[in-house]
Amino acid sequence: MQKTLGPHGFFKIFHRLGISILSLCLIAGFTLGAAAQSVYEPPRGSAERRDILNAIRPMVEVRVGPPVEFVVSWMRSGSGWAFVNVNPQRPGGGKIDPFRTTFASQAEYMDGLSTYALLRFQYDRWNLVDFVVGPTDVFWQGDPLYAQLPFGLTPY
Repeated sequence: MQKTLGPHGFFKIFHRLGISILSLCLIAGFTLGAAAQSVYEPPRGSAERRDILNAIRPMVEVRVGPPVEFVVSWMRSGSGWAFVNVNPQRPGGGKIDPFRTTFASQAEYMDGLSTYALLRFQYDRWNLVDFVVGPTDVFWQGDPLYAQLPFGLTPY
């Protein structure tokens, strides 16, 4: 004789299924939340923020001339990586003329001196891995190097 499920049997099956799905959603949510929290903006005045900016300073100064300070448009750090978008200027806010830099022959095709840099924390310091000055597009999209970065490190 074949046994059939009554209305209470179906309720038990759907109840267990609902609990299983809810549990999976909660686990996924906590995992995504933890991943999102691993990327953060280093606070102004922090040693980490200072060290990241100092790691890109020589690359910028050799191209536009020293000294420079940065207006930070985007800075995120996480899992040993950092990504920044900065606009160099002279101390006190002085504008840097791109036509008086190593970019003089390219300046008319650039989006100013906006600088993007990817850094990796290794050997007890931040190291410059990749950079672009004055891009006119989202250069990191489609680059396999950037595909391995933690979610939220880059703006898009």
